[in-house]
Amino acid sequence: MLEFLTDYAGFLLKLISVALVIGFLLAVIASGKKKSQPGSLSVTKLNEGYDAMKADLDHQLLDKKVLKDRQKEKKKKEKLEKKAQKKSPQEAVEKKRLYVLDFDGDIKASAVASMREEITAVLSVAKPSDEVVVRLESGGGVVHGYGLAASQLQRIREANIPLTVCVDKVAASGGYMMACVADKIIAAPFAILGSIGVVAQIPNVHRLLDKSLIDVELHTAGKFKRTLTMLGENTDEGREKFKQDLEDTHDLFKRFVSGQRPQLDIENIATGDTWYGSEALENKLIDVVMTSDAYLVSHYGNAEVVQVVYKQPKGMAERLGLSFFSALEQKAVSWIGKLSQSRGY
Repeated sequence: MLEFLTDYAGFLLKLISVALVIGFLLAVIASGKKKSQPGSLSVTKLNEGYDAMKADLDHQLLDKKVLKDRQKEKKKKEKLEKKAQKKSPQEAVEKKRLYVLDFDGDIKASAVASMREEITAVLSVAKPSDEVVVRLESGGGVVHGYGLAASQLQRIREANIPLTVCVDKVAASGGYMMACVADKIIAAPFAILGSIGVVAQIPNVHRLLDKSLIDVELHTAGKFKRTLTMLGENTDEGREKFKQDLEDTHDLFKRFVSGQRPQLDIENIATGDTWYGSEALENKLIDVVMTSDAYLVSHYGNAEVVQVVYKQPKGMAERLGLSFFSALEQKAVSWIGKLSQSRGY
């Protein structure tokens, strides 16, 4: 009997394994035929959360009579406002609206995929009297990724919508490249800003391979198709070209920043150095020393503050519950990217 149950359990495990493989293959085939699913846009009214929190604290801390008087006063004020709007609807002033976007940048500026959709959505309804606030955190990354991210923020400026960038922790290198597009840059006292420079590194294991009698052949069409390599022997000419490419990219970076913030002494600032918020203000890297929280709270009374978030559609791995393998794949791609030749802000 025990032997029968063991055999039966083994058969069931095999059957389940086959079913999972078939299900996976069918899902992959179906996803290939299916049109890509759009992401989802969510809008959160931050004023409401703030008012609810304040009301909860008032309820917990205030005397019942005082609380009752405040609630009466609030209702009376709201009633008068509604009455005035009904009486003279043409004179009713529509509240300014602040659209809050978040950008948490990695080395590839991956967050730009969601931010570009959020900006498109906001620009479809925003007016020049409104404002876009971007809470930005990034230590920089690849040139093309942050170049695209900065270009997305320029769309807001080109639409004549005021743009404010708030930095609570860091906006360095490519992160500052994005921040400098704003009409106004606000940073916390100990936020790190600057690092207007370019860096690139590439390991080379040619000598190790040479000792092991391993040859590596690299064939290119074009003199500078590959200046430095990981496996082959690098030349002085290749190194000089690589350094020149970095200098050219740095010059492009400096021209971009000085074009956005002409008040900067770009030659003294673009050394790759960084400054804390208070020092950054002295060097004109920012306009105000303040946290993003303080800035938003200061607008809760006279503006409608809404957070806009675009969520990317789930990939096949996530839909099938294979998030572990997806994360593993992303780590592998990131590791390979770090080993390969690249220039970064």
